[in-house]
Amino acid sequence: MFSATSRVLFSRLSTSSRLISSPLHSSLPISRLPSRIPYQFVTMSTGLDIVHTAGAAQPVGPYSQAIKVNGQIFLSGQIPLTKDGVLIDGSVTEKTRLCCENIKAVVEEAGSSVEKIFKVTVLLADMADFDEMNQEYAKFFAHKPARSCFAVKQLPKNVPVEIECIALA
Repeated sequence: MFSATSRVLFSRLSTSSRLISSPLHSSLPISRLPSRIPYQFVTMSTGLDIVHTAGAAQPVGPYSQAIKVNGQIFLSGQIPLTKDGVLIDGSVTEKTRLCCENIKAVVEEAGSSVEKIFKVTVLLADMADFDEMNQEYAKFFAHKPARSCFAVKQLPKNVPVEIECIALA
């Protein structure tokens, strides 16, 4: 596996050198190196605040409207469902507007505002609805947060649009 030259070099290093080379550029003798390497981990706060408001559509499954943690608010996807649980009939424009109104209610309940939303994900059941959704979306998100938009095979309750986002607290 190693050439004869490499084996000689390794044997000389192991018998004659008291120093170790490391990515940390340490020149401490091996005997003075700490027995444990001090790693630093970024840990998440243990406090997850569940956000709930009666002013927006209630979850249709076992999840929260939003979770507030470490100065950020993670909003679950909002579908065009009224706060009374009614799926509205109407255009994709009207359904997008209701999704956005639900987002506004949840983010404000969390103590933030629409202007602090910095990432949005839009899910469409049909990409042919993109332009119609986009026109209404632009009215609500005038500050132009980062966004992804995906076409999916099907959304909960067969709605045409679902919008989720992340905001600063």
